Amino acid sequence: MAKREKGGFWVGVAATIVYPLSGLLGRRKYLHGDRVPRQGSALLVMNHISHLDPIYDAVFVHRHGRVPHFLAKHSLWNIPVANKILLGTRQIPVYRGTTDAQQSLRAAHEALASGDLVVIYPEGTITKDPESWPMNSRTGVARLALQHDGPVIPIARWGTVDIYDHYKKKFRPFPRKTVTYLVGEPIDLSEFKGREESLAVLREVTDLLMNHVKDLLSEVRGQQAPEGFYGPRKA
Repeated sequence: MAKREKGGFWVGVAATIVYPLSGLLGRRKYLHGDRVPRQGSALLVMNHISHLDPIYDAVFVHRHGRVPHFLAKHSLWNIPVANKILLGTRQIPVYRGTTDAQQSLRAAHEALASGDLVVIYPEGTITKDPESWPMNSRTGVARLALQHDGPVIPIARWGTVDIYDHYKKKFRPFPRKTVTYLVGEPIDLSEFKGREESLAVLREVTDLLMNHVKDLLSEVRGQQAPEGFYGPRKA
């Protein structure tokens, strides 16, 4: 078994917080976790259903020997103590709707170029789909996937929304739920490499990635996924 990636002091601090918290709130079940590479750059593409997702996802990645690098709302850097952990673990702030928005993607590109593992929620926020299926996603994930040679791995996670549902304002830690992860095979994007990154291509790649995630989620939930993706504006 490969050695665990070294994370430094602040990763250790974060681990002492998120491990007990995630364990208290729910059990963890990992399917095909061996598909997460133990070294080198990788982009993990995941669905987003609850504010608890980053806590469980951080533990999931760390348990598989890697240090996770998330794209997270820049406002989190304004929270005392949390900002030190975010800076110390080299997380990536996302500036939406500002002139700094592209800076987020640049930082993610730099992380991948440095051999880091990056976790991205292409939907940009918790899905607004009433049944918690993925909604329309932003195309930044396609830019990251196409401009790097590391594996792009789809992952579905289910169970966190049963613990905490933000939109319904429900927190139900008991009885303890199970948070399940199903890791897919790396996605082959060779047919798109070298093509002009037009909006149409970026949209096609984004939907391709999220369709893989949706199919995995369908398998985890044991339910038929809906066609297409939920569009809050249309709804």
